[in-house]
Amino acid sequence: MKLTSTLGRGNFGTGYFSFYFDNDNVLRLIYDGPDISSVYWPGPGLSVYQNGRTDYNSSRIAVFDEMGNFVSSDGLIFSASDMGARVKRRLTTDYDGNLRLYSLNSTGSWVITWEALAQQCRVHGICGRNGICVYTPELKCSCLPGYEAVDTSNWNKGCKPKFKPTCSQSQRVKFKQIQYVDFYGFDLNYSESTSIQNCTKLCVEDCRCEAFVYRGQKCYTKGALFSGLRSPTIEGSLYLRLPEPLSMETSPAANLTVFNSCRTNAVKIGTSSMYDNPSKTVRWVYLYSFAAAIGAVEFLFILSGWWLLFRRSQGMSAPLVDKYRLISSNFRMYLYSELKKATRNFKEELGRGGSGTVYKGVLADERVVAVKALADIYQAEEVFWAEVSTIEKINHMNLVRTWGFCSEGKHRLLISEYVENGSLDKHLFPPNFLGWKERFKVAIGIAKGLAYLHHECLEWVIHCDVKPENILLDSNFEPKIADFGLAKLFQRGGLNTVSSHIRGTKGYMAPEWALNLSITAKVDVYSYGVVLLEIVKGIRLSNRVVENAEEEEAEMKRFVRIARRKIQCGEDEWIEDMLDPRLEGQFGRNQATKMVEVGISCVEEDRNKRPTMDSVVQMLLECEEESNIQ
Repeated sequence: MKLTSTLGRGNFGTGYFSFYFDNDNVLRLIYDGPDISSVYWPGPGLSVYQNGRTDYNSSRIAVFDEMGNFVSSDGLIFSASDMGARVKRRLTTDYDGNLRLYSLNSTGSWVITWEALAQQCRVHGICGRNGICVYTPELKCSCLPGYEAVDTSNWNKGCKPKFKPTCSQSQRVKFKQIQYVDFYGFDLNYSESTSIQNCTKLCVEDCRCEAFVYRGQKCYTKGALFSGLRSPTIEGSLYLRLPEPLSMETSPAANLTVFNSCRTNAVKIGTSSMYDNPSKTVRWVYLYSFAAAIGAVEFLFILSGWWLLFRRSQGMSAPLVDKYRLISSNFRMYLYSELKKATRNFKEELGRGGSGTVYKGVLADERVVAVKALADIYQAEEVFWAEVSTIEKINHMNLVRTWGFCSEGKHRLLISEYVENGSLDKHLFPPNFLGWKERFKVAIGIAKGLAYLHHECLEWVIHCDVKPENILLDSNFEPKIADFGLAKLFQRGGLNTVSSHIRGTKGYMAPEWALNLSITAKVDVYSYGVVLLEIVKGIRLSNRVVENAEEEEAEMKRFVRIARRKIQCGEDEWIEDMLDPRLEGQFGRNQATKMVEVGISCVEEDRNKRPTMDSVVQMLLECEEESNIQ
């Protein structure tokens, strides 16, 4: 049995996406198109156990109860964000390939209360063959150079070549480099520790090869280009095989032709269904009558399923039972009494700020966590739940992972991972010291985290308070941005600006806050620029003032003014004067130059002149491999 999507909005033909039990009795999402099939959820690059599932079962049982809880025999467990009784719900494989749980609210609208994939570009087949999914920042599909869309109204059909593919040895080919692009699967050959010349030769000699990916001396030749993704976090490049005349025509730039995708308005937890149609009112009375007719049968199936599942669970081994418990606790609601015990009555304070106070705790499963008791601004139910529903789906190596929440009486708390080395300010500013390698690592990691929030999340997330105190460092000095969940959230496809009360920290706040302008993601870009220049200089530029003739001047403005003058004058050794003297010449010249240039562009008064965070990542990645540390 499969739960299959429709073909599109208003087109109720059988679609290409299905939710089903696979041959190993694991629930999966698959794209099953006319010529290609590909599983995309849970993560195809991970094992069954890494995805939190188990294939040690001979049954295919899944139960969805009236409280909004879903549990299956392979270990898949999730709950509706509005968990509770007497709410009508439905689980749907939508035409865009995402699996969503909907609840019927008091106004008669279906709202999303859980979904399988927060990043829509992770759905295979959404842009078809030879198509690339890209956030610009809204989700769009694009064609590779030398290709054109088959049907821009239906991107499942993908792109077709403008040339005639041939295996003729007389046809000369050339490879077009496209950075930050990767295609999933269909590898003809995989080679390690090889040169790009050898990789090119492998593709040329195999007429099935349509392109190859070269990443860190690893070569992947591709027999088909399917499920393409473009993101500044992707390492390496795609080298597209094209007939030489066509390749020359598309030179020198390998720009992608971008079109609106079939899904122009993304949806988020707590919003109306993607199937809402304002021009047509659904006659709920017929749906309710139908639901009542099948209700008795459905109730019997649910009872039977629960009986079979829990009868079987009585014979499960202890490790498997513990695994189920761990899966269900990855993100969940905690009792206040649990957190009070975990923090020993909130004894060890890690820090405090405008958003609340953070305490160290140890959960019953021995995980060390940070427990944040939120300030009064987050006490409103609708604000808190909107934040929590987004935090649950955000996952990136440069963002602090949130494990759960507590909403009990007047208490509002968030439970996050504990990051060992504390905040950046405790390592960067005197009397402490951070080496150059760690500084560049921190700079590029922060940029990647913000780029993810701005460009890759289902909802745009604007942090609004980027500063060294909100950048935590793990045991390997990998940066993790904290407090990103307590920020501004924006639905893709809607307006990406908002007017709001002032948020943030003096010295790191963009000018538009004070000018009462609408707030965009460029406020984070400004704050990042201040932090980046502080990483370079090793001191606070955000709040120090210095005497300058007859007037006081903010240290950061002085730094930017001097740097711009030195650059314009073409001074040879200007970068040494702008760096932390404690480095004693131990730094990467190209990296330092790029960081200062990027930092200056980020703190432009005119927000339209500031770069986006994904472009910042690309600029820093260009000099990431520099090994010449002077």
